[in-house]
Amino acid sequence: MIDIQTDVLSKYSSILAENSIPISCQHDYKMWVRYYLDFCYKYGFKSRHTESLAQFIKKLQEKNQPQFQQKQAAHAVSLYYEIVQPSVNAEVGSNITLDAETISCSEMTREIPPLSHVHISGEPGSEKESVAVHSSAVSTVQTSTAQAEWEKVHTDLFNEIKIRHYSPKTLRLYVMWARRFQLFTQNKSPLLLSSDDVKEFLKHLAINANVSASTQNQAFNALLFLFRHMLKKDFGDYSDCVRAKRRPYIPVVLSRDEIEAILMHLPYPYSLVAKLLYGCGLRLFECLNLRIHNFNFDAGILTIHDGKGQKDRTVPLPQTIVSELMTHIENVIELHQKDLKAGYAGAFMFGLLEKKYANCGKELIWQWFFPAKMLTFVPDSRELRRYHLHETHVQRAIKKAVGKAKILKRSSAHTFRHSFATHLLQANYDIRTIQTLLGHSDVRTTMIYTHTIKSLTVKEAKSPLDF
Repeated sequence: MIDIQTDVLSKYSSILAENSIPISCQHDYKMWVRYYLDFCYKYGFKSRHTESLAQFIKKLQEKNQPQFQQKQAAHAVSLYYEIVQPSVNAEVGSNITLDAETISCSEMTREIPPLSHVHISGEPGSEKESVAVHSSAVSTVQTSTAQAEWEKVHTDLFNEIKIRHYSPKTLRLYVMWARRFQLFTQNKSPLLLSSDDVKEFLKHLAINANVSASTQNQAFNALLFLFRHMLKKDFGDYSDCVRAKRRPYIPVVLSRDEIEAILMHLPYPYSLVAKLLYGCGLRLFECLNLRIHNFNFDAGILTIHDGKGQKDRTVPLPQTIVSELMTHIENVIELHQKDLKAGYAGAFMFGLLEKKYANCGKELIWQWFFPAKMLTFVPDSRELRRYHLHETHVQRAIKKAVGKAKILKRSSAHTFRHSFATHLLQANYDIRTIQTLLGHSDVRTTMIYTHTIKSLTVKEAKSPLDF
C-alpha cells in the first residue's frame, strides 16, 4: 500500500484537527487516503483530480462497503484534496507525482485490467459516454461550489460556538451533525436548504439509522442552531416535525459492596479516579480536568472549575482517601520535575491562560492531577506537552474491573456518580444539598434519584406538635 509523505501527513493531520475530526476517527481518515492512493496507482487514475473520487466510491460500493464508510471515505479524500488541489495543473510532463513516489508515463500506461464500474453508460468513446462525462463535469463544478459554501458554513459554525464558549464536546457534536446533514442532502447548496430537508433527515435517522431518542433530539438541536445562527434562515414551522420522546430513565446504582469489589480490581491510578467519582459525585470529564490547585486539603474541599454549563462548585474531600491523594500528588511532582529537566513545554493550557500568566503551563499548581502517561507533540509549535488521562482509558479500565468483579449491572464511570447521589439520599440528606453537590441547575434533575431507592418517608399525615 502506498504511504503518505511525512510533510503531507503532517498537513493532513492539521486539517483533520481544524475540521474537528475526533481523534478516534483520524486514523480511519488517514487509512482511507492511503486506500485511495493505492486505488489510483493500481487502476491508473490521477489522485489529485476530483473525478477519481467517484470511481473510488464506486469501487467501495462493489465491495459492499457500508454506506457510512463510503461517506467517511469521501469526506477523508475531500479533505486530502485541500492539500494537493493547488498542484493539479502541475501534473504535466513526462512524470506524474503520486505523493509517495514518482511514476513514469510508461508505467502509468501499462495495461490496466478492465473495470465494469468505470463505464458510466455506453462504450468507451461513444456519444453516450461523452454526454455522461459532460454531465459529470457539470456536476463536479456544482459540487465544488456547494462544497465551498458548506466550508464557509462549517467555519461560521465553529466561530459561533467558540464565541458562545460552548464545551468542546458540543462543538464536536454540532460540527459532526452539520457534516452528516451535508452528506444526507448530497452537498445541496446551503442557500437552498429548508425545514423539509431537516424533517427528511430526522426521519432517516429514526427509520433507517434507528438512532435513540436522545440522539435524534441532539441532531434536531444542532440543526436548529445551524439554521438560526449560520444560515440566518427561519427554521420554519417545525411543530409538525415529530420530536422523539425519551422514556423515563432510572439510573443504575451500585451497592457499597459492589463498589468496593470494582475498586479491588482497578489498578492505580484508575482506582483513585473511581474513588473521586464516587466520593465526590464527579462527572468523568470533571475528574480528569482536575489540576493540582483544585485541592484544598486544609479546608477539606475540592473545587470543580468549568463543570457542565461552565459552572463552578465545591464538594467535601473524602477524608478516608486524603493520604492516597497526597501520595499521588508526590508522584505528580516527581513526574513534573522529570519533564522540566527533559525540556518539555508544560501542561496544556486552554484559552488565553498562558498569555495571561506567562509560563503557567510549567508551574506545579497548573499540572493535571491525573497526567497522561505519554507526552503529546504539538505540530504548530513543535513542542512536547502533557495532557490528562484520556477518558477512554478510564472507561476501559472500569469496564474490565466490572467484568472481573462479576457485577451483574450495566456499570460505567457515570454509575459512580449515580451511586453517590443515591447513597446520600439513603442517608436522609436533603435533596437540595444533593442538588448543590451534583451541580444540577434544576432540582427536578436530582429528583430522578428518588426512584432508585425504597421510600422511607412516613405516609400518615401528622402534626409537628405530635412528633
